[in-house]
Amino acid sequence: MLTKVYGSAVFGVEATTITVEVNIDKGIGYHLVGLPDNAIKESNYRIAAALQNNGYKIPGKKITINMAPADLRKEGSAYDLTLALGILAASNQIQSEDIEKYIIMGELSLDGSLQPIKGALPIAIKAKEEGFTGFILPNDNAREAAIVSDLKVYGVDNIKQVLEFFDQGTPLEQTIIDTRAEFYKSLDFPEFDFSDVKGQESIKRCMEIAAAGGHNIILIGPPGAGKTMLAKRLPSILPPMTLHEALETTKIHSVVGKIKNMGLMSQRPFRSPHHTISDVALVGGGAYPQPGEISLSHNGVLFLDELPEFKRGVLEVMRQPLEDREVTISRARFTVTYPSSFMLVASMNPSPGGYFNDPDAPVTSSPAEMQRYLSKISGPLLDRIDIHIEVTPVPFEKLSEDRKGESSVDIRKRVTAAREKQTKRFEDLENVHYNAQMNTKQIREYCKLDEKSKSLLKNAMERLNLSARAYDRILKVARTISDLDNSQEVNGNHISEAIQYRSLDREGWLG
Repeated sequence: MLTKVYGSAVFGVEATTITVEVNIDKGIGYHLVGLPDNAIKESNYRIAAALQNNGYKIPGKKITINMAPADLRKEGSAYDLTLALGILAASNQIQSEDIEKYIIMGELSLDGSLQPIKGALPIAIKAKEEGFTGFILPNDNAREAAIVSDLKVYGVDNIKQVLEFFDQGTPLEQTIIDTRAEFYKSLDFPEFDFSDVKGQESIKRCMEIAAAGGHNIILIGPPGAGKTMLAKRLPSILPPMTLHEALETTKIHSVVGKIKNMGLMSQRPFRSPHHTISDVALVGGGAYPQPGEISLSHNGVLFLDELPEFKRGVLEVMRQPLEDREVTISRARFTVTYPSSFMLVASMNPSPGGYFNDPDAPVTSSPAEMQRYLSKISGPLLDRIDIHIEVTPVPFEKLSEDRKGESSVDIRKRVTAAREKQTKRFEDLENVHYNAQMNTKQIREYCKLDEKSKSLLKNAMERLNLSARAYDRILKVARTISDLDNSQEVNGNHISEAIQYRSLDREGWLG
């Protein structure tokens, strides 16, 4: 007898429905075709033990299973439940009238219990698009799949529950979550708050500008100056994610299996990879491509602590994703594209010894050592960072103050107001939502300068020997400062403040 059941494969952040055809005929043998990987080929051992331990068995006949489309590589152990139900339905051990209405996925343990899968959210989205009634999957993944409305999601703990559902009509409990209630969780009590930061008012101002325009930023300062502390608090002042952004972000984290029991992600991601990371781990890839750190920080913050300690090759592969806000990974048979629209926050010591710009510390590094240290960061990469700011240690008087600084909630209100101006300004442009995303043509249109401002910027360009890309960065930052200032035009004050945030272009740095 021939039976069809349905599973799903995830490529990139999109799912493809897989038809599992099971045919049972006279003879003996187990044939699994359709480009399965080793984890799927081993599934018959897990399935046999799980069925045996729950009162069922694999029939002693010739079993042929085709996973269509047959030219698409399938990987992972998430098809165990799909294959098991196909075998039982084809051998008439369970009723199968409604089985084709469901997407069924799950990894089996030998006792029949189900282990979580990856990519439940993209699979649920595809199931809804293709008109399936429901999605049966492990309980750990039910909340993320239930984000998709108009699709019945059933989280199960054991294969026995699924078998009784099809064979005896025993109802399964549907997982229902209020997506909007999940999404609009209170953001008023962030884990890391700017009110904890003593002093550093100029750096907080920089962070506010970076958040308001989505600008990349690098913090340069000696150890203990508070660079990491400031970076960790940046997500707390970013505008709340839109529902579309939350869904997109959750989808990427779902693909790598990081959403167990979470549902919709409402907080912007903050990723901080170690400096020993490889280029593949950072941008994504592998034999079966997976998203890297830059995609996991999509719609959030990627923090690279001690930037010069990262391998130069690793940093160079970030240049294209920083410009295009997506990363494409090509293989012989397929190509996947992951979104990577993130804010880059980097920190570094000004010298190998760490105290080059600290007036109270001795200089312990020679000029040659300094140059070798700073040359690890290429000019083209630095050009893609809009704001360079020096962080100096906080004096004891500031540290010992009892007065709390301005809270993240208050700063976020100003940032959100500035972002709303930008959203309105760019509402007719498809891929531009905030100032940092503007291209050269848009910069010329939205950052028009009067003669005085042009003269100021010209002098700065000549004195600091800035590149054309740095020129554009200054205009973008000035546009953001004017948005925070509730100004329609970019004036000289905005330009002069933006020029101050190019520390590494000044004489004495990198030159």
